[in-house]
Amino acid sequence: MRRRVYFVLPDAETAHQVERELLLARIDDGHMHFMAKDESGMTNLPLANLAQRTDIIPGMEHGLLYGGLTGVAMGSLMYFMPSLTATFGMGIILVLAIVGALVGVWVSGMIGIGIPSSRLKRFEKTLEQGHVLLMADLPKDRVEEISDMIRRHHHNAEQFGEEPTIPAFP
Repeated sequence: MRRRVYFVLPDAETAHQVERELLLARIDDGHMHFMAKDESGMTNLPLANLAQRTDIIPGMEHGLLYGGLTGVAMGSLMYFMPSLTATFGMGIILVLAIVGALVGVWVSGMIGIGIPSSRLKRFEKTLEQGHVLLMADLPKDRVEEISDMIRRHHHNAEQFGEEPTIPAFP
């Protein structure tokens, strides 16, 4: 299991140094996500992807729930129509629940792509000032060690907390 730890770095040069140090500490690029307002100086750094930058994942989760519930409600209403009940039986509820969930995931995911991540809202002003955000997914037992290493080598790097345990798989 891993924990996501947030660091604010002063500039892209520091971000490159921190990336090299994390690689030497055996934290691979797939567990580092850099983000800045101006990413022109961040070549060769692993940048945050759509899932980290936007609310696509929470949007899809909501769409799954509400779309599935809407499908169950519509299927339940249709179950009481005699012409459909003879053809589909109670299967209409299951079919519409699945269809509703799929449509909900798709529509809510499309909406979520356009919304900046609510988890990163607290970093908006910092990013506007030209700083670089590092989201590092670290093994639970190495969070203190890696955090101390970054603070020791880069006094201008600030740690902004960590998220609860995240799954080890991507």
